Amino acid sequence: MATINDNYLKLKAGYLFPEIARRVNAFAEANPNAKIIKLGIGDVTEPLPEACRSAMIEATKEMGNRETFHGYGPEQGYGWLREKIAHHDFQARGCEIDADEIFISDGSKCDTGNILEIFGKNNTIAVTDPVYPVYVDTNVMAGNTGDVKKSGEYEGLVYLPVTADNNFTAQIPSQKVDLIYLCFPNNPTGATASKENLQAWVDYAKANNSIIFFDAAYEAYITDSELPHSIYEIEGARDCAIEFRSFSKNAGFTGTRCALTVVPKTLTAKAADGSDVELWKLWNRRQSTKFNGVSYIVQRGAEAVYSKEGQEQIKQLVSFYLENAKIIREKLTAAGLQVYGGVNAPYVWVKTPNELSSWDFFDKLVNTCNVVGTPGSGFGAAGEGYFRISAFNSRENVEEAMKRITDKFKV
Repeated sequence: MATINDNYLKLKAGYLFPEIARRVNAFAEANPNAKIIKLGIGDVTEPLPEACRSAMIEATKEMGNRETFHGYGPEQGYGWLREKIAHHDFQARGCEIDADEIFISDGSKCDTGNILEIFGKNNTIAVTDPVYPVYVDTNVMAGNTGDVKKSGEYEGLVYLPVTADNNFTAQIPSQKVDLIYLCFPNNPTGATASKENLQAWVDYAKANNSIIFFDAAYEAYITDSELPHSIYEIEGARDCAIEFRSFSKNAGFTGTRCALTVVPKTLTAKAADGSDVELWKLWNRRQSTKFNGVSYIVQRGAEAVYSKEGQEQIKQLVSFYLENAKIIREKLTAAGLQVYGGVNAPYVWVKTPNELSSWDFFDKLVNTCNVVGTPGSGFGAAGEGYFRISAFNSRENVEEAMKRITDKFKV
């Protein structure tokens, strides 16, 4: 008899975003004339930069000739792309990262889940609360947790609350943990981490032989020159951190799919016999076995990000979404709502008015304003009473959504 992975049965009713889609679809069917504006998921709306499009068109033409055709590429990614990433994103910021330590993939969401395959089942795992749901759900699927509690937390995970009281910056745990998920600029709160804060995390990780999973998917939105873009700007991070990045939110590759993971060759963890094992070798083996690489055409598009034209176009794209975030932040603040984030990040974190629950505010916003956001409780117990609004949409939709909300929810 075939059996299933019972860990999947531990998962809460549904992944956050499908549940949002279900509720929105139900409302749309009941109200076919309603013009719904979706500021929920972090999906971009503006076209791919011209430099990327042109590069992909040329790469497609190459695929039409035997002499320039490309079949299977290197699982780790083409060297010419990894060299540019290493130079522009890391070495230019003083980070000692070599091209050979970079792995090209089809998404940082995938990598933050797949990375668990190279780690054992006896690790103590810490996540912030609220948190990007993928971190928690993939650990549940992998059997790294117990059952879900009434609070919505899973047994076996160490939760680190990030609240207004601690400026939405995770505090160092009092106990020893082995794997630590950090995301800055943060999804969902829009908070950022200073060099001093990250240094404290690196020092903790090195002292406890811990590994930090650092999700830097939104680093392009950092405009404050004092804030680090990479954890490898922090002394000692090469010995305790894996970094995940994506072309999705800076270059609009959400539907094109291209990302990267950095695994320094100095990074090790313990085998069952107590010996040190290089994590680079394990991740390389995993990728070589289970992944055939990102397409040549897409990687050429990603390479164009680092051209002079590409850099300027991406700057404009990021600035566009940051202006959206500014509009959201300022309009909601003027309406009397408590607002966080939205400065060095594309997300605005809003305290729900009148002590409404996150899902009640979601339903009220859909029904009265025809605007969709994301309930904070979907990101964890500490997210209850908050609401995430995404800046990823057209300027027209953002301005219209803010007009509707501020008309209905002036405090």
